[in-house]
Amino acid sequence: MRLEYHGPLPESVGFLLLPRFSMMAFFAAVEPLRIANRISDRPLFDWTLISVDGEPVTASNGMTLLSDHSIHEVHHLPTLAVCSGFEPEAHLARPLMGWLHRLDEAGCVLGGLDTGCFLLAAAGLLKGERVTLHWESLPAFRERFPAIQTSDELFELGERRFSCAGGAAAMDMVLEVIARRHGSRLAIDVSEQLIHERLRSRHDQQRMTLARRLGTHNRRLVEAVALMERHLEMPLELADIARRSGISQRQLQRLFEQHLATSPRRWYLTLRLGRAQHLLTETDMDVLSVGLACGFTSGPSFSRAFREHYGQSPREARRQASE
Repeated sequence: MRLEYHGPLPESVGFLLLPRFSMMAFFAAVEPLRIANRISDRPLFDWTLISVDGEPVTASNGMTLLSDHSIHEVHHLPTLAVCSGFEPEAHLARPLMGWLHRLDEAGCVLGGLDTGCFLLAAAGLLKGERVTLHWESLPAFRERFPAIQTSDELFELGERRFSCAGGAAAMDMVLEVIARRHGSRLAIDVSEQLIHERLRSRHDQQRMTLARRLGTHNRRLVEAVALMERHLEMPLELADIARRSGISQRQLQRLFEQHLATSPRRWYLTLRLGRAQHLLTETDMDVLSVGLACGFTSGPSFSRAFREHYGQSPREARRQASE
């Protein structure tokens, strides 16, 4: 016969699920908690799912989860993780903003998974904090909230705020929490159960090395692409990129054609348009401002390049992302 557990109460975590939230980040945060409970044979953690109206919420992958409560039914929580995905600020209505502020005033530790920090920042709850987001969303966040300090770490764990890059980084963050609360041995055991080869620190890189992403170790080419990625708002001339990479412009052209099957001009333009697409879908910046932030000198030149690349105008892309 198994005796009923009468030890300390479990640590409670609320997950606010917003439409089109990242299922990957959510599961990566919850599963370590579940496994920690199972391995320790006692309820170290419990969690509750919250939606704005108490109705089921559909994630970005099309799967739907039932919520346990609406925001109007939850008046106190030790910890709340905001789980969002595309266009996070679209869901920040006045009732939700007021609820977040009331939780904060009651001492709740607030954090964001993936793009969740967009909502906390828009609600004015990240002043003086340092946060991280998914590498793809960081440029949009920096454009939208230039006064908030950001990092490209896997996660940030502060006294009253936390954030992570989403995806598997949510698992790394929760494993760090488990290690701090209940010891590294339990965190290692949980990691083993998840087939997670090691406990990654917050300083581990979000992305693969550029050489691995490009599939080449050609030092000149890697340096040229790195220069492009660092200068999207104010693009460099190809001659300048070649000079800084230690080669001629003709050699630069050959390297791109040989290793990346495209021209350096086309590669650079694709990088800038990719940044523009994310700014369109993750911020409320007007189209002209998006174009200027991605190195275009006018609205028409930006719209023309965007349409040629994506087959639709910037406004059409924004509208489609919000549907």
